[in-house]
Amino acid sequence: MWKPRPDEKPATAANPSSSPNSPAPGISSSTPSPRPAAIAPRPTEGFRAEMAHIGKSVLIKGELSGSEDLYLDGEVEGSVELKQHSLTIGPHGLVRANIHAREIVVHGKVDGNVIGDDRVELKKSAVLAGDVSTQRIVIEDGAFFKGAIDIKKDTTRPEGQDSRRESAMSAAAGAGPGSSRVETQSSLLEKKY
Repeated sequence: MWKPRPDEKPATAANPSSSPNSPAPGISSSTPSPRPAAIAPRPTEGFRAEMAHIGKSVLIKGELSGSEDLYLDGEVEGSVELKQHSLTIGPHGLVRANIHAREIVVHGKVDGNVIGDDRVELKKSAVLAGDVSTQRIVIEDGAFFKGAIDIKKDTTRPEGQDSRRESAMSAAAGAGPGSSRVETQSSLLEKKY
């Protein structure tokens, strides 16, 4: 990595006279030896800095809740509540619990109902037996899923967007501008009562 200086000779294992704590012959102890630069740790792909990690040898029985993202590769029995944060269940993860988190990614096995406020993703190694309730869901080819899916409507959309959507749908259905079949049916129902 570094080229040795001509006045310095590296200590070798073939030189038994030098002890590990003494400097090599020809090098004074007052001069610092060159050290490699500190290598900054690379962030692991898919992980954020504030993600807690539960290893595969950990077993938790009871309620698991937190205020940071969680990578779970161990075993949990009970309930998991990370409402504003994401939960990643690793390939060795085994969860027998109901889960509620903002975003849930499953690589391992889950036996229980899953509520993902934003998104639920089942990777190809995932096994999920339970109902899913979320706005968006991704199920990769090879994942096992047994249960029901409830897709929740996105409540963060502005109201004007819905009225424009209804107008576009009524125009596409052949109705005149400003009219819709839903409004017509509701007005007929009101007249009957």
